[in-house]
Amino acid sequence: MKQNSEASRRNFLKKFGAATAAVAVGTNVFARDKHSGLFTYLKRTDGFGPNDKVNLALIGAGGQGTEDTKVALTVPGVKLVAVCDLYDGRLADAKTRWGADIFTTKVYKEILNRKDVDAVIIGTPDFWHQQISIDAMHAGKHVYCEKPMVHGITEGPAVIKAQQETGKIFQVGSQGVSSLGNEKAKELLKSGAIGQLNYAEGFWARRGPVEVWQYPIPADASTQTVDWDTYVSNTHKRPFDEKRFFRWRNYTDYGTGMCGDLFVHLFSSLHFITGSYGPEKIYAAGGLRFWHDGREVPDVLLGTFDYGQNEAHPAFNLSLRCNFVDGTSGTTYLRLVGSEGAMDITWDKVVLKRNSIVESEDPFYLEKLKQAGDTNPGRKKMLPPEEITFEAEKGYLGGPYDHMYNFFTAIRNNGKVTEDAVFGYRAAAPALLCNDSYFQNVPMHWDPEKMEKKG
Repeated sequence: MKQNSEASRRNFLKKFGAATAAVAVGTNVFARDKHSGLFTYLKRTDGFGPNDKVNLALIGAGGQGTEDTKVALTVPGVKLVAVCDLYDGRLADAKTRWGADIFTTKVYKEILNRKDVDAVIIGTPDFWHQQISIDAMHAGKHVYCEKPMVHGITEGPAVIKAQQETGKIFQVGSQGVSSLGNEKAKELLKSGAIGQLNYAEGFWARRGPVEVWQYPIPADASTQTVDWDTYVSNTHKRPFDEKRFFRWRNYTDYGTGMCGDLFVHLFSSLHFITGSYGPEKIYAAGGLRFWHDGREVPDVLLGTFDYGQNEAHPAFNLSLRCNFVDGTSGTTYLRLVGSEGAMDITWDKVVLKRNSIVESEDPFYLEKLKQAGDTNPGRKKMLPPEEITFEAEKGYLGGPYDHMYNFFTAIRNNGKVTEDAVFGYRAAAPALLCNDSYFQNVPMHWDPEKMEKKG
């Protein structure tokens, strides 16, 4: 692996040096070609026609499920035929938004029994993901399931088994996996752009009430408008509580906290970029610092993760943090750090930062030595640029569209998706174990290849 890494690094340095030399001799690479130089546009060149129509149904019409469906309907040839939710208001909204002819129900199995439904989006709270996914695939439906794939660490194998048994397309909804940004970062890492990976970090910062899951509660919320009995039928039974229904992410019976909502995006992107199966050791710390609104999960959380060496990557460490009390309104990013540089990665942009080291293979450096005759070895040298930006072209539809596009393309072509049940479980598992570490105050050990908890 070290030899391959060194060859990739040398190959990258040659390309990087060539671009540097062009700048050194006065070539205006920015004006001449916007697809080369030190600022590169990322773009999509593929496309497909509508072909056969794909009839879609939505199960769980809250905020994320609705947004997923909006994106899905921008893909050519996709038609929404049915919506399921346990709250009357969302079913009424669905008819207003998508047409009075949309079939609506509070019983998800009525959706699965419909012969005109080819695929479903599962946008329910996390604790319903496993059961509905399995039922849907066995009913002959393709499944787009919101992240995290499962609510508990023991639930993943059953979803994997259902996908293998049915052969249905199953994709988890961490949309960054399909983005231009993730694809470019994967290419750059493989080319040796940052040398040997040794560390990665990710950060989510939020502050506004809705951002931190204080979602609005409808004035008509009651047992007359909400099917509460069905909602809690697969978890602890308790009297109706509108907060536990409409602000479910704050409660461990239904959601998976910061780890399942946000860390899992970073795991998904990291694993796609590096080819990793996941960490071997997980430890978390944090606390409830500000949002004392009855929630059971922390609003500040730190996670540390040990990734062991394998054929895909060297050993490295990962640090993730999330702050729901961030007064700076900070940004979200994933950063990969290597022996020669680092990359800041978002879904539509990658900023590559290189160390200020003159390499003997740098054409700029060699040309300067030739011109100068190298008469003063001690003289300070001209250094290559330290930063290259790769940014999506204007009009890029984004990771969410790409993810839906890939899902429906796989359905049409009987193909495959990257974020299938195995990938989805390997991204969900360290997030769920991070929660376990936080609540139990002990490190967690995981076998990412066998997908088994150790110890």
